[in-house]
Amino acid sequence: MHAETTANDRKAAATAVFKDMPREPGVPKPDPILVVDNVVRRFGGLTAVDVEHVEIQRGAITALIGPNGAGKTTFFNQLTGFDTADSGSWTFNGRAMNGVPPHKVARNGMVRTFQLTKALSRLTVIENMRLGAQRQKGENFWRALVPAFWTGQEDEITERADDLLRRFKLDAKREDFAGSLSGGQRKLLEMARALMVEPELVMLDEPMAGVNPALTQSLLGHVKDLREQGMTVLFVEHDMDMVRDISDWVIVMAQGTVIAEGPPSTIMSDERVVDAYLGAHHDAPLSDSELQAQLQDAEAELEAEIEEETQK
Repeated sequence: MHAETTANDRKAAATAVFKDMPREPGVPKPDPILVVDNVVRRFGGLTAVDVEHVEIQRGAITALIGPNGAGKTTFFNQLTGFDTADSGSWTFNGRAMNGVPPHKVARNGMVRTFQLTKALSRLTVIENMRLGAQRQKGENFWRALVPAFWTGQEDEITERADDLLRRFKLDAKREDFAGSLSGGQRKLLEMARALMVEPELVMLDEPMAGVNPALTQSLLGHVKDLREQGMTVLFVEHDMDMVRDISDWVIVMAQGTVIAEGPPSTIMSDERVVDAYLGAHHDAPLSDSELQAQLQDAEAELEAEIEEETQK
């Protein structure tokens, strides 16, 4: 009962933060954990990302949505050091992060998962989990030669890994090769491994992609649980039912830019979002008067063509 109360409190607190907040791109947040300014990434003549300003609220679950090709994953790659932005800057907990390599980004408490999972298939599940831990003494060549330096820490890492595997219901797969897991189980493993660094911000790139319905609810529960444990979540997702279910705030990208922000309950009715997903307004169903006007124009054009042919 206490856990349920805490979960409701966290959800209520996150919802209260966004109450009455303007629905404009780049709207300031009261306590942003991540602040992005003027990030641009070009590939030849194509501008894949051009984000002027965006802030991610601490302690909330923020969804990043947009049509295919909107630049969402590329944007993730810039922020987490897996790609280099052409220009711009961003801070995490007030610390500049542009130009910081991925392992140091993670060490600072900002981790991400991938749309296509990155589990090391020829290592066991528990070995994958141990690799997720940071600052391991045994990684130093000379210290590795003296087990007394690192065995205690190794035991602590293994204990933490086993706790997470139990939480994600992967403990039965502990000694299995990661390559033998189903797609959904690999998603769970990747999320669990990301938590080995005890992050403050977890960035999930399409966590539900390729997951069968039986594991979808489990993954949704784990994402919500991250917020209940005090973490901030930023995730990319296409399924709007899931976005409405788990997010507190939604940021919409199209053609590399942030075009709208708002609560999940109303964001899909925003005119800018409808345009981004469905095209310009003229692609919407026509009214009777608009349809009649188009028919009259077509008839006039046809009559003009017939008259022109007759004169020839």
